[in-house]
Amino acid sequence: MTSRVDEPNLGLLLFIPYRAMESAVLDELRRHGHDMSVSQARVFQRIGAKGSRMNDLAGAAQVSKQTLTSIVDQLEQRGWVRRAPDPADARARVVTITDGGRALIELGRPVVEEMERSWERRLGPHRTAELRRALTDLREITDPYLAETD
Repeated sequence: MTSRVDEPNLGLLLFIPYRAMESAVLDELRRHGHDMSVSQARVFQRIGAKGSRMNDLAGAAQVSKQTLTSIVDQLEQRGWVRRAPDPADARARVVTITDGGRALIELGRPVVEEMERSWERRLGPHRTAELRRALTDLREITDPYLAETD
């Protein structure tokens, strides 16, 4: 199935709502005095529930190791993440979200929930459930870091 040249491709159609949600969450954080950049947010949201190795996090966030180190430094200085030696490999470092970082997640959660409710009002519950199933299926074949972020 191909799209017409004058129609946005599926990737762009997926990105536009994501960008709207991301912007709304970052605006809410700013309202509460927390200035997180888009690049910081994109790294922060890829940190797994049990932490992520720096190398894995760089791949998941699609940034170079040098860029990741700089972003993690910024996040750590703000108290949102912590770096520690990996218990399984002393040469590796693991990034975890701190209590301060979890507080940011809680600040953003109502924004995400309201945006999802507004999408459901637009699409209806059946189409929203179908969309979630379809995107979850696509994630299984497009996210090589799925296990690290869950």
